Amino acid sequence: MKQGGRIRFASLGSGSKGNATLVSCGKTHVLIDCGFTLRETTRRLARLELTPDDLSAVLVTHEHGDHIGGVGALVRRHAVPLYTTAGTRLSGRLGGEVPDWRLINPEHPFAIGDLEVWPVTVPHDAREPVQFVLGNGAQRLGVLTDLGSITPHVVRHYRRCQALVLEANHDPQMLADGPYPPSLKRRVGGDFGHLSNQQAADFLLQIEAGQLTHLVASHLSEQNNCPHLAATELAQALNTSPDWITLAEQEQGFDWREIHP
Repeated sequence: MKQGGRIRFASLGSGSKGNATLVSCGKTHVLIDCGFTLRETTRRLARLELTPDDLSAVLVTHEHGDHIGGVGALVRRHAVPLYTTAGTRLSGRLGGEVPDWRLINPEHPFAIGDLEVWPVTVPHDAREPVQFVLGNGAQRLGVLTDLGSITPHVVRHYRRCQALVLEANHDPQMLADGPYPPSLKRRVGGDFGHLSNQQAADFLLQIEAGQLTHLVASHLSEQNNCPHLAATELAQALNTSPDWITLAEQEQGFDWREIHP
């Protein structure tokens, strides 16, 4: 694919109360997930100097409310093309029909403007969940949240990324000692739940992450993790300092990051 400008990425917010990741290249602006109300999404986009009408597409990873809760209203009001797997659409979580729905076939890449998108199947407790690698012919960004275990298939797809938004959801000891009921603890810590700090760090070792120029720790649990633990664990895997790791926050997300050659 011919390069159409550098890839930039940012977050409107990350955590159990709502998630949305913005990826831009040239005049192409793609929103991955939207767990916020339309009003809140509009407010958070304005912080990044964009409006809903600037969006080229919305991609959805899966149907859990913190990822899909605001999608239906956004794409209906602003007529934004919506990309989901068939399983996500059949979940019934979009609140009705949408004006421009497009099917994601897992493992089949497709183009949106200046971006090429690779949907990657992941182990998570949803109907047909995917995560995404996005590229422009010269640069690759991996967005990898909401999966409970690392598979060889996932490692293979994310091996050549220059930037990565990676789930570091919980610390296993904090989860074990925390307030969640036993059933929820089993779900979060299970193979179809969420990655721990340690699992995320091990993933970095498996993909040989020395070429990363940006690493964002995302989807941190407010009850079962703390930013210092997550950053320290990931930094050790990269042999760097914790302050090099960007932390995606629930309220502020993170501001624009740009992938340089």
